[in-house]
Amino acid sequence: MQPALSIIFFTVVSGAGLGLFIVLAVAGLFGAPQTGAALSACVAGLVLTTLGLVSSTLHLARPKNAWRAFSRFRTSWLAREAVLAIIFYPLALAYTALWWTRANALDNPVWVAVSLLIGLIALATVFSTGMIYACLKTIRQWHTPLTPVNYVVLALMTGHLLLLALQDLAGGQVSAFEMEIALGLLAAGALMKLAYYAWIAPPQGPTINTATGFTRANVRLLDVGHGAGTFLTEEFGFQLARRRRVLLRWCVFILGFVLPALLLLAGLAQALAVRPAALAAPALALAGIFIERWLFFAEAQHVVNLYHGRRQT
Repeated sequence: MQPALSIIFFTVVSGAGLGLFIVLAVAGLFGAPQTGAALSACVAGLVLTTLGLVSSTLHLARPKNAWRAFSRFRTSWLAREAVLAIIFYPLALAYTALWWTRANALDNPVWVAVSLLIGLIALATVFSTGMIYACLKTIRQWHTPLTPVNYVVLALMTGHLLLLALQDLAGGQVSAFEMEIALGLLAAGALMKLAYYAWIAPPQGPTINTATGFTRANVRLLDVGHGAGTFLTEEFGFQLARRRRVLLRWCVFILGFVLPALLLLAGLAQALAVRPAALAAPALALAGIFIERWLFFAEAQHVVNLYHGRRQT
């Protein structure tokens, strides 16, 4: 698939913003973080989510028709994502107001209810984003439960790293336990990406035989029907060199998981001040996830390619 930068930006940035609200909701129910850091996290989460959602309309030929994304809630994961994103905003504003008024007490039923709702709605929104791609049977690399799981884990990972950075900037103390959670999420994200890359590695997808239904003999394409590139070949037939793919995968793991983990480990061992570790880790992780999301689209092979010369997807 042709990687669309607006969609890459949307999935990474809005995922980080929604993940920030998820981890903040969980942390708030356990008495952390401090109010200043929580308010900063709420503002950052709203800004990131809004920027991501706005950028998602930039790839449309007619952005004014974006409202149609809300019209098929019962059958479309895209519509579910859009509706959940709209529901998210009033809850996010209410959650921010509760932090602002310091009503974040566990004996306050409104606080507990809003915290649970904002966490669940944000989680459901990220999951719906992943399912937009996972439900497409025509793209083998996406049609797997690993797709939404990866979206959720990476959103939690980047959100938690951002929360640590904001907590440190607000003058709060980043505990060893919080950094250990971040290390666990980094490890989970790396393992999920390894599992995903192992899934898409073998050429086990549809062939020109299965696409045409003729399975008793080898089918050979004689003519693609056009002498130049078309919309289908440009959008669905993106070619990625093997050497470049391997190099970018290494960049994903080094930038997205290894370097942030090393920084946090150095902070735990007090070999590095907590502030540089907490601030650099989310920046490196987001850079790695941007590359990961570009690869997510670039490596996807639509089954329509079988009718344009590809033997297998």
